[in-house]
Amino acid sequence: MSEAAVRIGRPSWSIRRAAGVAVLLAALAAVPSFANNYYLEVLSEAWFYVLLCLGLNIVVGFAGLLDLGYAAFFAVGAYTAGIVTLRLGLSFWLSLPISVAMASIAGVVIGGPTLRLRSDYLAIVTLGFGEMVRISVRNLAVTGGASGLVGIKRPSIFGYHLDSIGAYYYIFLLLAVLGVAGSHRLENSRIGRAWKYVRSDEDAARAMGINHAMVKLAAYILGAIFAAIGGCFYAAKMTAISPETFSFNQSLLILLGVVLGGRGKIPGVILGALVIVIFPELFRDIGSMRMLVFAISLLLIMLFRPAGIWPEKWR
Repeated sequence: MSEAAVRIGRPSWSIRRAAGVAVLLAALAAVPSFANNYYLEVLSEAWFYVLLCLGLNIVVGFAGLLDLGYAAFFAVGAYTAGIVTLRLGLSFWLSLPISVAMASIAGVVIGGPTLRLRSDYLAIVTLGFGEMVRISVRNLAVTGGASGLVGIKRPSIFGYHLDSIGAYYYIFLLLAVLGVAGSHRLENSRIGRAWKYVRSDEDAARAMGINHAMVKLAAYILGAIFAAIGGCFYAAKMTAISPETFSFNQSLLILLGVVLGGRGKIPGVILGALVIVIFPELFRDIGSMRMLVFAISLLLIMLFRPAGIWPEKWR
């Protein structure tokens, strides 16, 4: 039998991959039909962190920048949704484009001053930005001060009120799927290739004619948009937010998911996000010792897989 005939009789890799993805999504969509609220809560949080880690991966993985204040963009989305619905009395769905606009502005604010910075200096500036946002929302009256915003109304769609854990499981799963699709398109786009050039050698990229300033700024803006959209739905799900939710530890946890899974590798980032959420829950029965077990496990992973669980091939 000729090679051409073999290729015709055998499904292509892209078809098999699409079929596998379809089966996986169908299985995930069926989870609420047999899982209890505890498992749905854990999985909803897992998909939420997948979205956040994918957003930070644009900055850290694709563009090779460091961001220790990523929770600030998450806070921008959550507080924008809360202010729009509580203070202004507008629809939650209207808060989404407003949050995207506010996140874009925040991306410019943090991205602009860091265009000439690298390594430790970049880490210090992004860390300072995250703390500045947290302290600001803690002291402003419009954000509820230290108490935060309470009583955020949950949205409705086509007459269905989104007030169950099952509904938010599907919402965050959909956001995670859209985040994966968007990250894949960005990675293989012209700007995605420019990010990789800048990450590998910024000076060589500039010599090739790449506008490194605009490329870096685009990474911060797009990463901020991912976090802001997630923050909007997080605020709707929780109906209450406070400044302590967006602390440095939150930024560190999201960064851990990206680095643990493998910077720049989308499946690795997804795996890292799932690990940081689900793994501690597996050892909940041992009480406070579970975090020690989690820390030791992370240490072992970093020792034996320093590039991440599922790193990029170039690494």
